[in-house]
Amino acid sequence: MTGFGKESAEIVRAARSGEYKVGMILGSGLGSLATEVEGAVRVPYCRLTGFPVSSVTAHASELVVGTLEGVPVVILSGRAHYYESGNPSIMRTPLETLKELGCEIIIATNAAGSLRESTQPGSPMLINDHINWSGMNPLIGEEDESRFLDLSSAYDADLRAQLNKAATEVGEDLDEGVYMWFSGPSFETPAEIRLAQTLGADAVGMSTVPEVILARFLGMRVAAISTITNMGAGLQAHGLSHDETKEMAPLGAAKIKKILRAFLKNMA
Repeated sequence: MTGFGKESAEIVRAARSGEYKVGMILGSGLGSLATEVEGAVRVPYCRLTGFPVSSVTAHASELVVGTLEGVPVVILSGRAHYYESGNPSIMRTPLETLKELGCEIIIATNAAGSLRESTQPGSPMLINDHINWSGMNPLIGEEDESRFLDLSSAYDADLRAQLNKAATEVGEDLDEGVYMWFSGPSFETPAEIRLAQTLGADAVGMSTVPEVILARFLGMRVAAISTITNMGAGLQAHGLSHDETKEMAPLGAAKIKKILRAFLKNMA
């Protein structure tokens, strides 16, 4: 622990006491889920020691504690990305704070580009593995052998089964696939997309992988879902833009919200 996680957790507990079980990282389009938390207390990141404030307009940069479907949750409404600072461990303090608050499970969400025709924009995709194409790692600089982290089961199989069950219960299709992390902030080129397909990726994006590594390093179980906002470069008639990401993200996010609520209801 860096120390900032404990300090920030104390600030959160002073605002709302309690132990929490599930932490969520909300990506583009899913910020509205934070407004649905019952008994919510909201703490801006700028009030929490060591928390990064995102420069991305679709990310609120606030921590929300309360309950959803009867389950105590801590929500990170917005994340800081590697491309904003060049620091792959930028989300370490927020994740350490969730750990200090008692979270055993992390659910990460993001916006991503699809590499396969069967997963179209507006669809959710459950991540079952990842490819770290950026080459960066948030554990660089760790001084003991804990840095040699086993990621063979980074995305918890039981949590994935529970999320698939929840999707079936609410009548939503939930594809599974491999997510490939590019550093951003520029979108991938058509050649890079062809490379990603060749390497076995099903979706590409600019986040989540560092957070998954950190959460597993901290001993938390992890699941992650992408909302598909576009097809990869060269796979759609028009070019790529962040405006399209913001426009399409709420479509898939609405489906993910239904799935997450059913998942939590089953857990309660």
